[in-house]
Amino acid sequence: MKRIAALSLSLLSLVSVTAFAADSTKLNGWISDSMCGAKHAGTGAACAKKCIEGGSKPVFVSESKKEVWTIDNPEAVKEAYGKHVALTVTPDEGAKSVHVTSVAVLAD
Repeated sequence: MKRIAALSLSLLSLVSVTAFAADSTKLNGWISDSMCGAKHAGTGAACAKKCIEGGSKPVFVSESKKEVWTIDNPEAVKEAYGKHVALTVTPDEGAKSVHVTSVAVLAD
């Protein structure tokens, strides 16, 4: 009986990890500021950094569609303000926000 319970618990854990991993998405784009959004994506690193340090919230601008997404854990991107990045995120389509799980700065 204990073996069945242990096996069941292991399978449930594996299913949970797999379901969580399926929600992760890799996206390329820029970390910009909420005031300028996509306006300076790719060209306004200094402006984005200055605006964020001045109180604007960091946002993610997708490379493919130039969509602006709020970042629900902005501390995760604090080293990448204004930079071209590859992010691993869990998106919330309804709220148009992302939860960042990893950041890699890309060479321009």
